Amino acid sequence: MPRGRYAPSPTGWLHLGNARTALAAWWRARAAGASFVMRVEDLDGPRTVQEAVTGNLEELRWLGIDWDEGPDVGGPHAPYEQSQRGEAYARALSTLSAQGLTFDCWLSRKDLREMASAPHGRAPVYGPEQRVANDRVAARKQREGKTPATRVRLPPGPVTFHDGLRGEVRADVARDAGDLVLRRADGAWAYQLAVVVDDAAMNVREVVRADDLLDATAGQVALYHALGLAPPGFLHLPLLLDAGGQRLAKRRGDLTLRALRDEGVRPARVVGWLAYGLGLLDAPREATARELVAAFDVTRLARHPARLDADALAWIRAERRLDSGGTPR
Repeated sequence: MPRGRYAPSPTGWLHLGNARTALAAWWRARAAGASFVMRVEDLDGPRTVQEAVTGNLEELRWLGIDWDEGPDVGGPHAPYEQSQRGEAYARALSTLSAQGLTFDCWLSRKDLREMASAPHGRAPVYGPEQRVANDRVAARKQREGKTPATRVRLPPGPVTFHDGLRGEVRADVARDAGDLVLRRADGAWAYQLAVVVDDAAMNVREVVRADDLLDATAGQVALYHALGLAPPGFLHLPLLLDAGGQRLAKRRGDLTLRALRDEGVRPARVVGWLAYGLGLLDAPREATARELVAAFDVTRLARHPARLDADALAWIRAERRLDSGGTPR
């Protein structure tokens, strides 16, 4: 049976864009009669907000989402917090190192930013020029007592993966992924490695997420192959944008579920508008997450971003009335 998942990063409270992705992932799994896994991606210790580790789960339950496995309910693939799964990541790193695919990277984020801003159109991924620069500074950084990150040089060439909205997607590993960080210089495991290891270990067969992560997929698929694992399918959703056309961001505290709940907003209004923005409803109406499981259909999903303008927020906050047919007016 296919399995779905949602994996919040507890760096703050979940915004409406996070809620939209979580609902779509949950609807997709439940509509298929599949189990659903909740995993907490708390790898980044300095950015993790401890209150949000359990608070994000409370926000999702407020929406009406439940899960069969997770940090608070257990399951056969525990632990479900990435901060407790370091042994699995270490084994994967050893597998890649045994193939001669890993190397020490001495270039800091500042070094890479400076290279990216240099003239002559530097590549946006870590490739041949970065490797030359890395070799050039390695001895000096070692003398300075610096600690390197660990990167993987994935076998070059094309990879393909299936996306639920785009069909078969073909990407080039060297061009689109480059040499990925597996472990940061501060010792923290990198997202790219952890997400691959965990989705494989938890038998996740389809990953539903926002399409700002589409560019990361080529590298992740190549990592699956290098580790001898079968990649899942993907469903990359168009983003939810604010009134100015920018993506929502936790660091700005944009439209969080916690804030809406504290305002007294009903979850049925949040769910109904997000379903409408996804293309699953012809007009926004109050609805529970459970009752919309039957309405989920990939062929109905919008192919373009949704926008949270003033009218949408007014409707969510019940500042606009419904007519007898459930349409806002």
